[in-house]
Amino acid sequence: MVDYLWPALKAHAVYEHKYLLGTALARPLIAEKVVEVARRVKADAVAHGATGKGNDQVRFELTFAALAPELQVIAPWRTWNFRGREDLLAFADQHGIPVPVSKKRPYSSDENLWHISHEGGILEDLGKPVPEDVYEWTLSPQKASQTPAHVEIGFEKGTPVSLDGKKISPVGIVTQLNALGGRHAVGRVDMVENRLVGLKSRGIYECPAATILYAAHRELESLALDRETLHYKDQVGPKLGELIYNGQWFTPLRESLQTFVEKTQKYVTGRVKLELYKGNISVLSRQCDKSLYSKDWVTFEADGFYNQADATGFIRLFGLPLKMESLLRRS
Repeated sequence: MVDYLWPALKAHAVYEHKYLLGTALARPLIAEKVVEVARRVKADAVAHGATGKGNDQVRFELTFAALAPELQVIAPWRTWNFRGREDLLAFADQHGIPVPVSKKRPYSSDENLWHISHEGGILEDLGKPVPEDVYEWTLSPQKASQTPAHVEIGFEKGTPVSLDGKKISPVGIVTQLNALGGRHAVGRVDMVENRLVGLKSRGIYECPAATILYAAHRELESLALDRETLHYKDQVGPKLGELIYNGQWFTPLRESLQTFVEKTQKYVTGRVKLELYKGNISVLSRQCDKSLYSKDWVTFEADGFYNQADATGFIRLFGLPLKMESLLRRS
């Protein structure tokens, strides 16, 4: 997870403003491990169960192409006579294969450390709200605790390392924040997204830990990064999100952009305290070891650093193009 989740977090990689890439990040990792096994057993082919309509077929096969182009890829959904999910359920029943999906609860759910996603069934009707029985990790705001929770997250060079001052493993941090956020209704996402193959689909995501960590990391970056770097990085995150979503993890562009992101994390060390309450996240405090924020300099009271008279010349030069256009083009 250190090689996949933390790079995405540091970049604030996101797809279409909402999706924190739980499934998209898992697929290259799974495919990487498949390649390792295939080589160990000297296989000449690999297979996956992704449908021909979704993104996962691309994510798996681009990773296979990048890491083991000599392997043949077998994709039963694209070659067998499966017309839809009911055909697959019938096949599984016929062959005694246990699956968690049923006609009564036909949602396709994909769970990993970073999130759980839900698609299919009534969720395909955009006119219907999400039934509460879909959610597995998060309580609704109505059922969440009336008492808010406070949590302090510690970072070292952009990497989460502690909760409430206690050093914890990466898996422990995500697991604990998933449980805490879920109890306080944090991390629910309902979105219509554009799949790589051209279709629009509705995805329901639960990502409590990811939502909390993205919020905390962003607050720390607001202290650690200068304006130009922060604003440029805001453009890189969505682009990385798009590359990850499209299965392009093992590409020169993704790796190059990630190198830039890592460089920006040099001073992202400190602590952020958050309050979780009925689906909302509020910032209680921010502390950065090498902060660019100075109370002494930014105060509206007198200080010995900033000369307010300097603003006169700055504004004149900054506004010079507007003044020139007005004078030269005035009709």
